[in-house]
Amino acid sequence: MDRVPILKIGDILLVSIQVDMSDQTAVALQEDLAERIVATGCHGVIIDITALDIVDSFVGRMLSTIASISRVLDAETVVVGMRPAVAITLVELGLSLNGIRTALNVERGMELVAAGRGYDDYDEFDDGPDPAPTASP
Repeated sequence: MDRVPILKIGDILLVSIQVDMSDQTAVALQEDLAERIVATGCHGVIIDITALDIVDSFVGRMLSTIASISRVLDAETVVVGMRPAVAITLVELGLSLNGIRTALNVERGMELVAAGRGYDDYDEFDDGPDPAPTASP
């Protein structure tokens, strides 16, 4: 069975789906991701689907389920790299991907997660939010 790698970048877990998603692979990804969110305390999950040419209802449901699991564990999900044909297919299938934000690429996805957590820049995750400016006399 193929496993989908999960990389930790700052306060974000990056999932790059490079394989066809079988039922077993999807279930393993959901379990692995839930465990990694809890173990790392990350507050963002980015799922990169750039390599997927076709998305069916199964993959759409899997993305929604991952987003729901992540949300329950206090992590926001952003799907990045969606091709126009994939977006059209999801709409035609009636899959709204509730709870999932989308971005064109990983960098924009990181910016969305950062903005949602109150950071000005995704490079600052480990340092916390910028301090409030102090007034000068």
